[in-house]
Amino acid sequence: MGTRRKSRELTMQMLFQGDLGKQTPEEVRKLFWPSRDDVDEETRGFAEDLHRVATSRQAEIDKIIEDHSQNWRIERMPVVDRNLLRTAIAEMLAYPNTPGPIIINESLEVAKRYAAPESIHFLNGVLDAIARDLLKQRLS
Repeated sequence: MGTRRKSRELTMQMLFQGDLGKQTPEEVRKLFWPSRDDVDEETRGFAEDLHRVATSRQAEIDKIIEDHSQNWRIERMPVVDRNLLRTAIAEMLAYPNTPGPIIINESLEVAKRYAAPESIHFLNGVLDAIARDLLKQRLS
């Protein structure tokens, strides 16, 4: 598994932990990393960056998700799905030079390990619509 994909997976896990445990980002970082001493510095650094963006911009990211997921309220989505979406959108916002299709593909690869099989099409559709809209905004 590549460094970036591992970082994305770790970010989703951190967001999942904070979401289910109702923990602050600081609490998550404090509890999450001690059991992962096998993670190299580059992987951890990118995961930390994505987690910081996803948590500091969560209200904005959640609004983007709700605007692009018809008939789905964020709190009704499976926890894995919403945190995969948050991770991917955080990367789209913070790293605009990373092509959207790469972010989407990597997110779907992580989803294959953690999400329900029926979630893959939902995640792909939502992320594709968001990536297109963000690209339009950058070009206008």
